[in-house]
Amino acid sequence: MAVRRIVPNLHAADPARARAFYAELLDLEAVMDHGWIITFAEPAHTMTPQVSIASEGGNDTPVPALSVEVDDVDAVHARAVSLGLDIVYPLVDEPWGVRRCAVRRFVACE
Repeated sequence: MAVRRIVPNLHAADPARARAFYAELLDLEAVMDHGWIITFAEPAHTMTPQVSIASEGGNDTPVPALSVEVDDVDAVHARAVSLGLDIVYPLVDEPWGVRRCAVRRFVACE
């Protein structure tokens, strides 16, 4: 048996509003759209299935609903600022080796 992917399903009253967030901020494409559910992905790359179970988000922060690894967290942070998104954790180098920030609905790190 091989797990091919793990996709968190986040509740939203209006899934179409997520298109701007994930498409404009992260350059993801809607690879499935049934109106009531939209799956965003980066179809050019194969992602390794992962799941994290956490009691906190690190440095006494809440557990994020979703973590997204990116190749340039500084660029994503700048884009989030320019889009006026709610940055709930500033861009920082963490002692465990990641550079991350938290934006409402996801955490980006490299």
